[in-house]
Amino acid sequence: MAVTPVTFFRGAASTTSTTLYTGPATGTYIITNIAITNTASSAATATITIDGTAYVSGISIAANSTTAIDLKQPVVSTGTAKLITGLASATTVNFHITGVTI
Repeated sequence: MAVTPVTFFRGAASTTSTTLYTGPATGTYIITNIAITNTASSAATATITIDGTAYVSGISIAANSTTAIDLKQPVVSTGTAKLITGLASATTVNFHITGVTI
């Protein structure tokens, strides 16, 4: 099996829940890093769900800062694609989500 580095999502957050990545219907991917950046001069919040379960829920991101989360979260699909979704309180929040597919 090949292990391939992947950028699952990189870009501005939406203020409504949005699909950031749709995994394969069968297979495994592993999320290894999430960075959440707030470029505004005031704090903002962000939420990320993995397969419908909140992983980061309403986390506060300080003004002009980045919160980095290192993890090893496997997501296994056995017939149904698994989603990463996210939203933020402002579009000044950016998500950077990386990992590997197997």
